[in-house]
Amino acid sequence: MGVWLTAAGAATAVNVVLLVALLGIWGRNYRQFRSKHALALSLFALLLLAENVLAFYYYVLDPQVATLLNSAAPIAGRAMMFVQVLELGALLVLTWSAFD
Repeated sequence: MGVWLTAAGAATAVNVVLLVALLGIWGRNYRQFRSKHALALSLFALLLLAENVLAFYYYVLDPQVATLLNSAAPIAGRAMMFVQVLELGALLVLTWSAFD
């Protein structure tokens, strides 16, 4: 497995953890305040969580996809890793603001 694939899998795993925490916070806020903003944030987290769980499956749990990305499409794999790392940065900012 390439280094970029390992980095993408690690970033995706951290994304899942952060999104579960954010979903808990935003879901609790929605139940307490019933604001449209909290509901939208909860739905955003839920959809992004689904995307990251699927990406984690592809990067870590399905060796066929990992092998294909590593051999047939290395540039696409690196680009996908870059997107996961950027997403991790964005989620770190959101998590930082949620716990402030």
